[in-house]
Amino acid sequence: MRIRDGIAAIAALGTAAGGILLGGATGAEAAGQTLPAHFAAPYLQIDGNTANDMAADRNATGLNHYTLAFLIPRSGCTPYWEASGDGIGAYTSQINALKAAGGDVIISSGGAEGGELAETCTSVSSLTAAYANIVDTYGVTRLDFDIEGGTLDDTAANQRRNQALAALQQQDPSVQVSYTLAVNPDGLPGKQYDLLTDAKNKGVDVSAVNIMTMDFGDGQNALDDALSATRGTASQLAGLYSVSTSAAYGRIGVTPIAGQNDDNEYFSQSDAQTLETFAAGNGVQYLSFWEVDQYDKPTGYAYSRIFNKLSGGGGTTPPPSGATGRITGYGGKCVDVAGANASNGSAVQLYDCNGTGAQSWTVASDGTLQALGKCMDVTAAGTANGAQVQLYDCNGSGAQVWRHQANGELVNPASGKCLDATGPSSANGTRLQIWTCYGSANQQWNLPS
Repeated sequence: MRIRDGIAAIAALGTAAGGILLGGATGAEAAGQTLPAHFAAPYLQIDGNTANDMAADRNATGLNHYTLAFLIPRSGCTPYWEASGDGIGAYTSQINALKAAGGDVIISSGGAEGGELAETCTSVSSLTAAYANIVDTYGVTRLDFDIEGGTLDDTAANQRRNQALAALQQQDPSVQVSYTLAVNPDGLPGKQYDLLTDAKNKGVDVSAVNIMTMDFGDGQNALDDALSATRGTASQLAGLYSVSTSAAYGRIGVTPIAGQNDDNEYFSQSDAQTLETFAAGNGVQYLSFWEVDQYDKPTGYAYSRIFNKLSGGGGTTPPPSGATGRITGYGGKCVDVAGANASNGSAVQLYDCNGTGAQSWTVASDGTLQALGKCMDVTAAGTANGAQVQLYDCNGSGAQVWRHQANGELVNPASGKCLDATGPSSANGTRLQIWTCYGSANQQWNLPS
């Protein structure tokens, strides 16, 4: 990810005259807290003008965690904050205030332009000490490394960083490490995967792989690319770490750009809602986005508010468990099992409301919608636009889970897509399918209460 448009690393020599504050000079007033199993931590490109945005965002949304960008090398083993030129120790008052309110930060090093400390600090022991100084100064439990561009190509620096991080975790097992990496729509490219393989081989416990789901440049829908990239990465991490795909999702962070991307893609607030539902349904560890001050603040912190649902901070109210009745949708028609046929594979469609059992749906506590003793199901657990919805034996799979959103959408978390009336049409017999969520009228549904 890149530095804010129009801002360079400012007055490095001028700020150096004021002295670089080391860990012993400031200390962290509050120790870092263990990060939740699932949370949101958007990026804040921190400087003197933006440091207070954490408090403003938190007050507006209740969001408690932020990723602070970026520490880059000044020279040797000394880092500084890219956007301001301030040294280690800056912004401790704002960070400690967030901690006192129950929050925490992740400190991110690297980024698209400034490089990372392992490139200039060529002694593993000195690099280990430099990373430890960041942990001690800010009292954090997680260090993030945004490795891209020329920094990713520096194999010696990558190996040195992994050696230093392994040594740091041996000294202090509470330190967590995440890598932020570019991703393709089908998953991690070779160089990024090789970096993680080297980290594993050197003994680094990587808590999360944060994929940058942005600027794909393929002309496709930004949300679709983000979802497919996340699925692909989960499959890769399952292989790398010899864990289930479900467990691999718990090692993933997902970071889009909030709004306009550089390649004319646009990641909307509706996209953010769908991504959050997908993340919650699949156990993704955390969501982030670029960036609080420049991209989200003008929206009234809308993206922060949406992603904070993953932390349990408000958002979608689950449908009433056990409620039974009709589901109405496009054109006022009812969701109906074709021919009242309880056989597996029976079509789920729109039809005039008639009060029959074929239109009586129970909202179960496990997120399923049940009629005639069976579940509303995405055929063959499909995830592509146009995958048809049918009736099928309840089997506990993600293809049968539905989440009702505040805007009326019914989202299938396994696919990240919405229940949709084909066409759109409200004619009797209109087949229901899943489709990219657009908030359109043919994707609005009223559940029984």
